[in-house]
Amino acid sequence: MLLNHHTHSIYSDGNSQPEEYVRQAISLGFDFLGFTEHSPLPFDNTFSFKRSGKEEYLRLIGDLKSKYRDQIELALGMEFDFIPGISEDFEAVQEEFKLDYSIGSVHLVGSGLKENLWFIDGARAEIYDEGLELFYGGDIRKAVKAYYKQVNEMIQTQKFDIIGHLDKIKMHNRGRYFSETDSWYLSLVAETLQLIREKGTIVEVNTRGIYKKRSDTTYPGPAILTQISQLGIPIMINSDAHQPQELDGAMGVALQLVKDNGIREMVKYTNQGWQYYSIQ
Repeated sequence: MLLNHHTHSIYSDGNSQPEEYVRQAISLGFDFLGFTEHSPLPFDNTFSFKRSGKEEYLRLIGDLKSKYRDQIELALGMEFDFIPGISEDFEAVQEEFKLDYSIGSVHLVGSGLKENLWFIDGARAEIYDEGLELFYGGDIRKAVKAYYKQVNEMIQTQKFDIIGHLDKIKMHNRGRYFSETDSWYLSLVAETLQLIREKGTIVEVNTRGIYKKRSDTTYPGPAILTQISQLGIPIMINSDAHQPQELDGAMGVALQLVKDNGIREMVKYTNQGWQYYSIQ
């Protein structure tokens, strides 16, 4: 099956109308496509969903579900940005938008005020480096610990289905500050994976770093996938597409990677709940 549960349209930081993604997905032979705009945030930014477009967006997704129901299964999700003291309660927003499912992610590390936030995403590594110096005095261990502490807090305090790009903190690292196989790093990850397992959360294997040439492997990478396999944590492969042509980006690479690390099944959303299927 070809599936993507993580897609951004022009209603957040994608570049095209939702229907363009649907048509592309159908042309590629996709069985499922889920839209996951970035959740609304209470400060000006260029990436999150704006509530002023809520009714229009919900009506549009509903119309697309009906129009293409015989060609592809569509779903309404959302990628929640978790920022302590700033972001809204996930469950309340899920009920407001009547979401089919949700993704929880951390892109901004910090709390309380916009001015306190370290942006770890985006195309510019210098912003990552500047934030590392400004907020953590260049201490990468302190910074990475802050990231995983925030991820852990999200897992413990919020209700969501899928954790997005679990090790996104590595994106602008590129081997400069730490190794993904360092014992201190893997220890932090292991703590997070235990929480994920306890909560029954799904881990996405995100391919965006590969096809955007910002990472040599998926989020998460091989060392973490091995732990996920050993713990029996459910996974899915997502492209995190921001353009229609990115929908199937590096999915074949990711599929081989998860199989190489002992994973033999994945999950997909259905109206009856999460369904497991074999990737043997």
